[in-house]
Amino acid sequence: MQSENTICAISTPPGNGAIAVIRISGGHALSILNKIFYPAKQKKDTTYTQNTIYYGTIRENDSITDEVLVSIFKKPHSFTGEDTAEISCHGSSFIQQKIMQLLIDNGARTANPGEFTMWAFENGKMDLAQAEGVADLVASSSSAAHKLAMQQMRGGFSGEIKSLRNRLLNFISLIELELDFSEEDVEFADRNQFIELLDNINQLIEKLLNSFELGNAIKNGFPVAIAGNTNVGKSTLLNQLLNEDKAIVTDIAGTTRDVIEDVINIEGIEFRFIDTAGIRESDDQIESIGIERTFNQIDKAKIILLLVDANQELDYILDTIRKVEKRIEGTNKKLLVLLNKVDMLETEDQVKHIERSIHPIIKTDDEFLRISAKTGKNTNQLIDQLLEAANYEQIQGNDILVTNARHYEALKNAHESLLRAREGLKNNLATDLLAMDVRDVMHYLGEITGDISTDEILGNIFAHFCIGK
Repeated sequence: MQSENTICAISTPPGNGAIAVIRISGGHALSILNKIFYPAKQKKDTTYTQNTIYYGTIRENDSITDEVLVSIFKKPHSFTGEDTAEISCHGSSFIQQKIMQLLIDNGARTANPGEFTMWAFENGKMDLAQAEGVADLVASSSSAAHKLAMQQMRGGFSGEIKSLRNRLLNFISLIELELDFSEEDVEFADRNQFIELLDNINQLIEKLLNSFELGNAIKNGFPVAIAGNTNVGKSTLLNQLLNEDKAIVTDIAGTTRDVIEDVINIEGIEFRFIDTAGIRESDDQIESIGIERTFNQIDKAKIILLLVDANQELDYILDTIRKVEKRIEGTNKKLLVLLNKVDMLETEDQVKHIERSIHPIIKTDDEFLRISAKTGKNTNQLIDQLLEAANYEQIQGNDILVTNARHYEALKNAHESLLRAREGLKNNLATDLLAMDVRDVMHYLGEITGDISTDEILGNIFAHFCIGK
């Protein structure tokens, strides 16, 4: 199809800028380019040299549209695997649209979202997981997300999946061979070795499955809910962390009635801070809706910063902590209890009495810290605890992390099929039924890399790419 098809698109963001890049690729890319591009100091009918940048003009008949640079990539040594040219022009919207019009008038068509990358996949330049890594790289907004996307795009995750698949391939071949000789009752595959192999693969798949929550949080930002009673300093803390007056701060209880959200990049990791309405009983219908949203945000958050006011009644403080602890019971959410406004207490003994009362009701894994949201006291320690809660050290390592929900679903299906195969081996299941389960494992692993795919799956994946990529 690509040999008969030529696509073009603006690959830089819309609007005016210093420069823009227009990409054209396909079987007729260079001949179409030749109709509108006039290289300086060269003949018009140039054949173009691979991996070369040409300076010249884009013209419509004798009228010059722009002075441009054109980069030439010939098949198969291009991103798409087809002849490709990238035109760097001035960033005027008029110039961009004019060049696009000239390309289309001479036989190209506008590319669909992700079509350049789809061609790269179809031409074997990358597998499906790597192609999805391209989209993640374009969308990455932190160094941690960038690192994971680069790792995926360069084949780190794909290599792990292909290794698992190849290890199964040898055994499934032996099992299939047994089916061919079923009447002779021979056994080519060592069942004990097969059980050991399935156990090893199962451990790797479970490790990948368990990494999804962390990988997804890195990709989309760690959701952090700032919760607590009214007037404990939640909005003040958000403003302190953001270093701007994002949330309204007053002495009036119940000022925050909806969810306020903003993003902070800390040590290359993106945290999505969510300031919520105060937790209290209220007859105000609007405030009650805000309080319900607070608990919804606690349900969604990976990390909860629970602020308590050291000057409030101790029973009130403990009751609030118990409510939140009960809400997150049975989850792996991280709770950081922050004792605020301690500077307003008269003695250190008062602070220690509150702390001694709080410690028995928080889980062992949870943290406790004195802060001043107003002055910023101990916010550095708070940031350290946030990084620890986000598994900062694991992120800085080279572990393969699953970031894509499609990959997670395929791994989960592969895991279930693998467990059936493992159980079948233990129960001496018939070889043909055993082979079905193992083929299912390979099928689901193949879905990740695109060895097994359908037009519907491909269409859904590439439809979410930006045009021009």
